[in-house]
Amino acid sequence: MQKIKPLDHAILILGALFLCLPVVMALMSSTQAAIDIHSNGLYITPGSEGAATYGKVLTQRGGFTGDVTGLLMLTNSMIMGLGFAVGKIVLSMMAAYALVYFRFRFATLMFWAIFATLLLPLEVRIMPSYQVMSELHLLNTYTGLIVPLLASATGTFFFRQFFRSVPDELLEAARIDGAGPVKFFIDVLVPLSKTMMSAIFIIMFIYGWNQYLWPLLMTTDESFFTLMRGIKSILQVWVGSQIPDYNEAFALAVLAMVPPVAVVVIFQRMFIKGLTESDK
Repeated sequence: MQKIKPLDHAILILGALFLCLPVVMALMSSTQAAIDIHSNGLYITPGSEGAATYGKVLTQRGGFTGDVTGLLMLTNSMIMGLGFAVGKIVLSMMAAYALVYFRFRFATLMFWAIFATLLLPLEVRIMPSYQVMSELHLLNTYTGLIVPLLASATGTFFFRQFFRSVPDELLEAARIDGAGPVKFFIDVLVPLSKTMMSAIFIIMFIYGWNQYLWPLLMTTDESFFTLMRGIKSILQVWVGSQIPDYNEAFALAVLAMVPPVAVVVIFQRMFIKGLTESDK
């Protein structure tokens, strides 16, 4: 039996508490009045404004048009996160499938060309992407928000490595049973890839959920604003002596953390298994 080391556990507990402290302060501050936060700073104790604040940010209409609610922004963020995750998984799996199982010239060169796009972050190609979406009249649409960023070199790389580890005997058995390329992909590779799909889903969902710069450029219609834009717009309010609604900004920040945390908790086991599993 391995001996328990109290010092190691104490260090881990202190580290966990240190990481959780900002989240706790944001949650507690969201239950305070904005004037109290402005005067006294952040809180680590609960206040009495929590129910009113969260009800207000979710249901009260606001913005320049007077039609935007926190629930609408939450829905837009969810659509964007799910669209990114599902779209990237589908495209990455199909690209990796073609690179591994279809014999054509320059397949390796094409893979490294795809992988090289990791050297071009969103900020480098954002203006050409914006111009294309503008010319296609896809500004202020979910299609324009999601489609331009679906191609994923990271996902293609992971699925390519995974497919290369699948035994060739499975392919031969599928051919003997009369399975074509599509049936082999759907009936064999997709079920085998569930853990890898879960790992990629978490990564891509959080990436899409936290997008700020791309929605900022692509949307001028408030009905397509995401939670990230909502938080920023609240903190930009400095009109005369008006105090920004810090409590509402913290409430939106707390709400913005809930779906990613839920996804990680739900898919945690499959996420770890998908990144570490070696026996296929």
